[in-house]
Amino acid sequence: MQHIKRYHSHSFRTTPNHPEITVEGPVLPEVLQTLSMHNQLDAFRRPKEQLEALIEIAELPEGRIIIARDGFTIVGYVTFHYPDEIERWSEGNMEDLIELGAIEVADDYRSMGLGKKLIQLSFMEEQLENVICFTTEYYWHWDLEKSGLNVWEYRQMMEKLMKSVDMVWFATDDPEICSHPANCLMVRVGKDVPLSSVERFDRIRFHQRFMY
Repeated sequence: MQHIKRYHSHSFRTTPNHPEITVEGPVLPEVLQTLSMHNQLDAFRRPKEQLEALIEIAELPEGRIIIARDGFTIVGYVTFHYPDEIERWSEGNMEDLIELGAIEVADDYRSMGLGKKLIQLSFMEEQLENVICFTTEYYWHWDLEKSGLNVWEYRQMMEKLMKSVDMVWFATDDPEICSHPANCLMVRVGKDVPLSSVERFDRIRFHQRFMY
């Protein structure tokens, strides 16, 4: 399968006196190796370890890393890769099923619209039209304390973010997602994805056939 990667870059200033922020990607692993991670990007791992993980993903044939950087410091990122082999989403061994795995923005750079810019740049120039792209939203990954949002407000914010690239809510009987009503599965089916792949994905979404 062809994994289409077309590099794009966009720079902007939030205010005339604020340093220029660059949103770019997919970023090559050798470029990531020249950058550092903002110390507030610690939602999943320590910043140094997370940078190593980003480099590993960027080296994968299907992997893509989109970043926001302030100079040589990464202040936000989004990852795309095949689902982890221990998760149900890998059961069909689908070449055209890609997971939007993580999105994170440093605390000091929130409320700038960076999350939306990262996501939208990822889908530019029809790069992901030949795949089903999905993301699993779990409330225990959400930064409720720092955001000041309750679980339902945060869910609404994440759903709005994903809808900016036409990802929509899909039903599933996955136990983790069903364990809390705020959790959800968001999916975007590219226009070039064959019906056979959509049907295979449906069989992964539902193990209990009576629910499908």
